[in-house]
Amino acid sequence: MTIAMQNYGLTWTDPDGTARADVVSYDKTSADRRKGELEAAGCTAVEVAETKPGERLAPRD
Repeated sequence: MTIAMQNYGLTWTDPDGTARADVVSYDKTSADRRKGELEAAGCTAVEVAETKPGERLAPRD
């Protein structure tokens, strides 16, 4: 039996307008939780994206 692990990263814009991206990977549940935390903190354009192991997302302008 093969287990396929899915990795997710987040990109967002801080309330001051700075584009950001996480440098860690999350499972889907944790990524969704982090998205909610960022939105509650006033961040905008919060996106969850699937990543490959070792892949890092770049902040979006």
